[in-house]
Amino acid sequence: MAGTRTDFRSILSLDSELNQIQDVDLLLERILLEARKVVRADAGSIYVIDRGRDSPGGEKKLVIKYAQNDTSQKSLPAGRKMIYSVFSVPVNEKSISGYCALTRKIINVPDMYEIPQTAPYSFNSSYDQISGYKTISTLTTPLVTADSRLLGVIQVINSKDDNGDVIPFSQEDEFLITHFASNATTVLQRAYATRAMILRMIKMSELRDPKETGTHVNRVAGYAVEIYERWAYHHGVSDVEREKFRDTLRVAAMLHDVGKVAISDLIRKKPGRFTPEEYLIMQHHTLSGAGLFDDPQSEMDTICREIALTHHENWDGSGYPGWVDSQTEKPLKTDAQGRTLGRVGEEIPLTGRIVALADVYDALCSKRVYKDPWPEDSVLKEIRALSGAKFDPELVDIFFEILPNIKQIQAMYPEAEAD
Repeated sequence: MAGTRTDFRSILSLDSELNQIQDVDLLLERILLEARKVVRADAGSIYVIDRGRDSPGGEKKLVIKYAQNDTSQKSLPAGRKMIYSVFSVPVNEKSISGYCALTRKIINVPDMYEIPQTAPYSFNSSYDQISGYKTISTLTTPLVTADSRLLGVIQVINSKDDNGDVIPFSQEDEFLITHFASNATTVLQRAYATRAMILRMIKMSELRDPKETGTHVNRVAGYAVEIYERWAYHHGVSDVEREKFRDTLRVAAMLHDVGKVAISDLIRKKPGRFTPEEYLIMQHHTLSGAGLFDDPQSEMDTICREIALTHHENWDGSGYPGWVDSQTEKPLKTDAQGRTLGRVGEEIPLTGRIVALADVYDALCSKRVYKDPWPEDSVLKEIRALSGAKFDPELVDIFFEILPNIKQIQAMYPEAEAD
């Protein structure tokens, strides 16, 4: 078996690659992928501790974040991503992932259909029957920080040998994945700190309801990444460029409305629609948001500025703020009457066009102080109707191509329940 699996030095070298990923969700996805590579697992899932409410009785919950399956992925058309159910499990002894989280010990099961009756946990084979995929060997590892905080659990499934046959995970696999999990947890802590900083910035700009804001920006950012990934596939963007850009896009998309911090509470918290005068004031959040990044120190700053400034531009030129210098607030392009021209079509950066679509879709689907959520069929009809007017037609087509992925993100970040 020598040389067929990732060695210890390779695990250590992954640190620098993982440290370059800034967004928590994309990091979790990459951690699962690399964990599977370490032990040549065909499939796997990564769970995180639910930071919301506990289960009845005070139990903590694990929530699935990403699932991967090479066998299932091969059956999909090129460029499509696997859809999986979003669910949670209690941290208790009944399931393997729950037991791993409870005991914080690695669990190696050679055959899920031969679990001893004396084991505290069991396996529900109905999931295999539904998916048509047989789970045999599993290796489940806790993600525990140096100060003993549990962040989540990685479960890798069906180790494969050189012939592609499923085999049990070995003691060497346990050693390798334990060290990988330790390193990954350190990187994950840094990403959580970055996410917390971003959400604090958002809370400053939207003090009305921090819980709603957190789920909204996570959904918008998730939609934006899914739309970009499909666009990148259609346009032949390399994997390396796509991976790097989607990380930047996801973080920047979360900050699309950060300029609202400059808007008066009397307007932002108004429980109804704006007057024309109030609407003009609210439009200024695009310039205020861009102004926060007018001295860019990185590509992240540049994309944040781009999105903040242009995510309310419309494909037909009717959006705002149009061709305006965000620093001086003076028009850069005007018509014969001296009115500021709007950005039209591809004059709007791709990032702004993507976030515009993601933001409007989520707004229509969500409850606001001045409206109830629209029915799903009405939302989709509106998105179609606005193609070529408000939205880039190509991106609207892509949106409908990946609608199952969009719905999956909605399930990952549901609206917070009212207290």
